[in-house]
Amino acid sequence: MADMIDFELVSPERRLARAKVAMVVVPGAEGDFGVLAGHAPMMSTIRPGAIAIHETDGGPATSRFFIEGGFAEVTETGLTILAEKATPVADIDVAAVAAQLAAARAAGDEAAIDRLEAMQAAATN
Repeated sequence: MADMIDFELVSPERRLARAKVAMVVVPGAEGDFGVLAGHAPMMSTIRPGAIAIHETDGGPATSRFFIEGGFAEVTETGLTILAEKATPVADIDVAAVAAQLAAARAAGDEAAIDRLEAMQAAATN
């Protein structure tokens, strides 16, 4: 069995996840990065996108959350994500996101377009 890391996902409202996991893939501002046991300590801002939590080594993602931004801190023992807002990908209403995206495009709201396109991609992949 692979070494596990301590993982915690926190939003301003509550703690959404806390577990020992094999790997977490994070949408960092400079690109996606995976955190495994032994990862070098670092901090990164998070762009809108889905984090994928892998509970077993080499296994598929067991849960995914859409993060609208925040920070990731990797320490010697694990990963903490402080999310501005987080939603389980399974809870995303694809039709509502499509309607919001159309409205954002009509209004020319680039920040909303980027966030909603990322949310739509997370929900459909």
